[in-house]
Amino acid sequence: MTSVGDVVCLGLDFNSHDVFVVGRRSRRYLPKALLRLHKYYVVAAYLLKMPHHQNQVGGKDMRISGIFEHDKTFTQPIVWVTTLFMVAFHVGALTALFVFSWKAFLLAVVLWWVAGSLGVGMGYHRLLTHRGYKTPKCVEYFLTVCGTLALEGGPMFWVAIHRLHHQNTDKEGDPHSPRDGGFWAHMGWLLTGRTMHNESAELLPYVPELRKDKFHVWISRWHWVPISVLGAIILVASGWQYVLWGIFFRTVIGLHSTWLVNSATHMWGTQRFPTGDTSKNSFWVALLTFGEGWHNNHHAHPQDARHGLAWYEIDLNWYGISALRMLGLAWDVKVPRLSLAENRKEKTRLFFAEKQLHSEHISVKLH
Repeated sequence: MTSVGDVVCLGLDFNSHDVFVVGRRSRRYLPKALLRLHKYYVVAAYLLKMPHHQNQVGGKDMRISGIFEHDKTFTQPIVWVTTLFMVAFHVGALTALFVFSWKAFLLAVVLWWVAGSLGVGMGYHRLLTHRGYKTPKCVEYFLTVCGTLALEGGPMFWVAIHRLHHQNTDKEGDPHSPRDGGFWAHMGWLLTGRTMHNESAELLPYVPELRKDKFHVWISRWHWVPISVLGAIILVASGWQYVLWGIFFRTVIGLHSTWLVNSATHMWGTQRFPTGDTSKNSFWVALLTFGEGWHNNHHAHPQDARHGLAWYEIDLNWYGISALRMLGLAWDVKVPRLSLAENRKEKTRLFFAEKQLHSEHISVKLH
C-alpha cells in the first residue's frame, strides 16, 4: 500500500496502458524514457492526494480500463422501455449541438439548475430522503415537481433507491455499487436487470411517510407529466431548437451528473471521514451537481443539509437551503456538528498540505 508521502512518480501498465502510482523503491524498475514523463504527473498525484488503494472498490481495481471489465450490466437482460427512452434523449441532446443559440443554451442552464439543484439536490435528496430540513408543504411540493423535471423518476422511487443505497453501501443489496462495475453504478443498473418502479414491493418499506401523502403518491405515478407539459409549452412558445436544448440536452447533462455521484464518487476522490465504505469527495462532481459531489462528507453525516464542510467545498444546494431559511421557508436545518478532534484533524491536514505545497520540491532522479 503506497502512502501519499511515498508517491514520487507514476508509471504505466504496459499491458493495459493504465497509469499507476509507484513508490520510491519501485522507480528504479521503470525505463528511463518513462521516468522523464513523471514530472508532468507527479504534481497532479501529489495535489490530489490519491493513494492507489483509494482507487479500489471491494478489492477491485477501479482504473479506467477496469470500469467495464466484468461489469454486471452486460450479464443482465435489457430493460427496453428505459433503454429506448435513454437512447432517444441522447440522440436529441446530440442533435441540439447542431442548432445552437445562446438563448436556447441559457434556457438549458436555467432548467438544469431548476431540475438539478432545486429539484434533485434540495428536494429529492436533502429534503425528502434525509429530512435535513423542514419546509411548508407548498415548498416541498414545488421542489418535488422540480425534481420530476430531471427525468429521474418520481419521489417515491428516487427516495427509496437512495435510502436502500445508504443501508447497503458497497454490500449486497446496494442498487448501484461499483463493486458490480463502473458502468453498472453509473447507468447500467437502470438499463438492465430487474425493472424497479414506484410501487415495487421491495421499495415501499423505505418510503412509509411518502406513501401517506396523496400528492407524493400521485406525482410518483405521473412523474412524467411535468416535463411533458414543459416540453409542450417550450415547443409552442419557442420552437424545436429550444426543446432540444431545454429538454433533451439539459436532461442528459443532468442525468449523467447525478449518475456520477453513484459511480465516480465511489471510485475516485478523497476521503475526509473513515466511513467504512468507498464514498469519496469529488470537486468536479460537486460542480456538476450543485454540491452533491462531497459524497464522503454526506455518508459521514447523511441527515445533514450541508455537504460542503470547508469554505472551498462549493455547495450551491446548501446555499439554496440557507436562502430558504433566511426567507423563513426552511427551519430545523440539520448541520454537521464536528467533534473537537475532527476539527483539529481537518485544520492540521490543511496546514501541512499548504506548507508542503509551498516548500517541498518534488523531483524524480533519472538513472
